[in-house]
Amino acid sequence: MQSFAIKISAWLMYRPFLILLFFVNLGGTIYGYIWYGWQLAITEPIFLIFVPDSPTASLFFTVVLGLWIFGKQNRLFEALAFVTLIKYGLWAVVMNLLTLWETGSIGLIGWMLIGSHFAMALQAVLYIEHYRFGWLAVALTAVWTLHNDVIDYVYGQMPIYSTLSEYSSHIGYFTFWLSIACVSFAFFVAHLNRSQSVLVDHS
Repeated sequence: MQSFAIKISAWLMYRPFLILLFFVNLGGTIYGYIWYGWQLAITEPIFLIFVPDSPTASLFFTVVLGLWIFGKQNRLFEALAFVTLIKYGLWAVVMNLLTLWETGSIGLIGWMLIGSHFAMALQAVLYIEHYRFGWLAVALTAVWTLHNDVIDYVYGQMPIYSTLSEYSSHIGYFTFWLSIACVSFAFFVAHLNRSQSVLVDHS
């Protein structure tokens, strides 16, 4: 079993696979920004960067993949990608399932969104052992993530799900605690990274 896990880990960092994943995430990022086009068109310029949450998360990971392809790493982008991929991946899955519960149908696009966003969260977790971010990077990511929540639910810049508008306060509360959970998970990963570094230094 351990041998299989090692093979999977190596395969995930196989350069042709990283290149493939890079273009998959790049395509998803571009599609995501296009998806938000109508909302961005009615958004005040000062809030533009905070509206397209999921494509920005996949953009962070696209940058990480691009760096890995060339044998480089950036701890802050890794932390940003890890937290936001999990957060917005799971968030979108929950929102679409809630829409399904509310309306009885979400169509093929809704199911596509569930699958693609779950894949966002999954890929973040699959690469856990390859991240090298520390506590400072996670702390900065926490500031970005929680600040984004404030912009979304205090200044009204959250992704628009018209059928769920009556639940906006509940969704804001859920989103806040989802952010806390994802950031806490990232601190745990940072702790593992630090522990591994200590072991390497003393080996």
